Amino acid sequence: MTRIKLLVSDARYDEIERELVAKGFVIDEDADLILTEKDLFADHLIVRSISDNERARISTDEIIIIESFGHDIIIHTTRNKYKAGERLYQLERLLNPEEFLRISNSVIVAKNKIKRITPTLSSKFILTMSNGQTVDVTRGYYGMFKDRLGI
Repeated sequence: MTRIKLLVSDARYDEIERELVAKGFVIDEDADLILTEKDLFADHLIVRSISDNERARISTDEIIIIESFGHDIIIHTTRNKYKAGERLYQLERLLNPEEFLRISNSVIVAKNKIKRITPTLSSKFILTMSNGQTVDVTRGYYGMFKDRLGI
């Protein structure tokens, strides 16, 4: 029995799930195999709440910051903190690049949740996010960050 995690649009989720289940696949949010739609960016993610380890489905609109701490990926949202099962590079591929920016080897931010950009003397920026948290745009991402925001 092959287990598959679905990362598809809400509009097609039920249809695709029905077809796969009819063919003997098991839909499981903890599966190692992930099925995604071509040229589609995720509008939600399946995560686990840090407080009680319960599975949750969050909208990408709620995401403020995604941070990597070793093998742990923590997603900060407007309401809570969650742990993701994917690696940071996998999440980066799933998220719309018009809405999310990689700002260091370990951080992705939502562009529309940036409240303040503070330049430093060492070719870096310090971002203050809508939740009050600050994160650094590292030198390696400095030029790309400026280009993507047009600054």
